[in-house]
Amino acid sequence: MTSSPTDHPLDHLTVGRRVIRREAEALEMLAGTLGQGFADAVALILRTKGRVVVSGMGKSGHIARKIAATFASTGTPSQFVHPAEASHGDLGMVTPQDVLLVLSNSGETPELADLVAHSRRFNIPLIGVAGRQGSTLLREADVALVLPPAPEACGQGIVPTTSTTMTLALGDALAIALMEHRAFSPEQFRVFHPGGKLGARLLHVRNLMHENPPLVGEDTPMSEALLVMTRAGFGVVGVADDKGHLRGIVTDGDLRRHMDGLLTMTAGQVMTRNPRSTPPDDLAVEALSLMNERKITCLMVTDADDRAIGVLHIHDCLRAGVA
Repeated sequence: MTSSPTDHPLDHLTVGRRVIRREAEALEMLAGTLGQGFADAVALILRTKGRVVVSGMGKSGHIARKIAATFASTGTPSQFVHPAEASHGDLGMVTPQDVLLVLSNSGETPELADLVAHSRRFNIPLIGVAGRQGSTLLREADVALVLPPAPEACGQGIVPTTSTTMTLALGDALAIALMEHRAFSPEQFRVFHPGGKLGARLLHVRNLMHENPPLVGEDTPMSEALLVMTRAGFGVVGVADDKGHLRGIVTDGDLRRHMDGLLTMTAGQVMTRNPRSTPPDDLAVEALSLMNERKITCLMVTDADDRAIGVLHIHDCLRAGVA
């Protein structure tokens, strides 16, 4: 009787852990062998007036696409060029103002020959990434980045696994080194990531706040303050002086605490003084965290002079996908 693929689940778990540990060990090797060539590659890209053109064939091509996307989203203009398509007209995408980043574990991938030759003919800077020091790619490259001799994660050593993981990590390291050198900010990052969860988490308070917040003066009778509070629909009303400086806030909790004789009081008598507020340039996710921490549903938005310029409701953050 033959066993089914699910008869030995622990064996599968052992294999999975072995693969991950082997790749983790390879990344440690890569970190330990990173040297002057890495710094030279970063400097070369920083001097480039055009784009970083990333290329590779097969599995290296998939990694190259991801590296190009990471560069482009972190402030380094980049694009992927398929080496086979390059031989049929796409070499025109690579200009003398660009720098080439070419990936090949063997360093001898035949489809890369025309791309490498083009870079040499037109003096286009070439950064080569490969696993063999004396390979054609690394001999031709202006900057050679050598992957350490870590075994592939498969038992036969034939499936690109460890080598592609190291190449991907090396690309990430280049991108982040460039990003930090340029002091690439979260605001710049959001420009390239306006959609999805990532874009939502990088929204600022000013992107979500309601302008013209409900405000009353300290001497305003609570009968009038309640009308302003109800019309606004936020469940709060700010209390400000005649120049708009925030002095306090009246919430549902304040109303409950002053139920006896509420309508005989003024907003100044009922309000919570020195309420928590948020500046408009803070990230919305930080404002949401503050609301959760304080167990409140609204924050008044104040400028540098403590003038109330808006109001942010927790529902605004939730609708935008900030949470």
